[in-house]
Amino acid sequence: MSSGDRIAPAAALAAALSETAGAIESLLDLLLRAEPEGGEIHRPARLLAAMRHGSLGGGKRLRPFLVVETARLFGVPAAQALRAGAAVECAHCYSLIHDDLPAMDDDDTRRGRPTVHRAFDEATAILAGDGLLTLAFDVIADPRTHADGETRAAIVLLLARSLGLGGMVGGQMLDLAAEGRFPEDGGSGRLGEFEILRLQAMKTGALLAGSVAIGARLGQADPARTAALERYGKALGAAFQVADDILDVEASPEQMGKATAKDGARGKATLVAALGLEAAKRERDRLSGEAIAALDLFGPEAALLRAAALFTAQRKS
Repeated sequence: MSSGDRIAPAAALAAALSETAGAIESLLDLLLRAEPEGGEIHRPARLLAAMRHGSLGGGKRLRPFLVVETARLFGVPAAQALRAGAAVECAHCYSLIHDDLPAMDDDDTRRGRPTVHRAFDEATAILAGDGLLTLAFDVIADPRTHADGETRAAIVLLLARSLGLGGMVGGQMLDLAAEGRFPEDGGSGRLGEFEILRLQAMKTGALLAGSVAIGARLGQADPARTAALERYGKALGAAFQVADDILDVEASPEQMGKATAKDGARGKATLVAALGLEAAKRERDRLSGEAIAALDLFGPEAALLRAAALFTAQRKS
């Protein structure tokens, strides 16, 4: 059987993404209900509305899909995998809310709707992001996500390392520095290919790779399978960001649901800027192929994960 025969058809992937997105939407709706959880005092209505605005009603839900589909390889109950996926999505949505703020990328639209700071205000948006990030760890720490405390602690660590100083937040700082915002730190802000790849591996790739790692940890994957999934997650995360850079050049705001053509105007560090558009496309496709090849150990059971890597390279939004 060729590797191509083990990649699920696009229609099958679309159906699986839609099913997971629907399940995650329902779970987030439940997690963000007005009634306080045990130990909570009160849920302010405006804050709750902003958190719901920033997390419900849109998005491909690729990160929770990666959690759920990776966990499925090891027979993890769907309810556990969905809770872990919902936690990852809360963390992702927090990052989008903060990324859109005037002090960061200053975006007015996200997923075809006003960004949270436009729909509410900046202070509420900051708190909504804080609330979603905290909720992510709340969900993981809950025994309903996994009965074993050691497993929950391991997932907390994976998520924290994906998001923090050496992951997404650190990558965001490198991105701001690459725009030349901090001349007092020295340097022109211009980055070479190595520095761009490192920045993107942190800012975008870390949480995508972390989503795969969380699914593997839920499933108690053995070292060989864990290593294969780590290779897959890192390559997929890198391909996703290169594809995003390309879409910023080629896609319309209507396709993306947000403003485009902003990277070049701001002098952002991208592989398109460093290598040129055609070379960036070749690198995107190479990384997608690397991700697909990393799953050889899993046979046809990983067909949807292979299709996700192909989708990452070919997506139009």
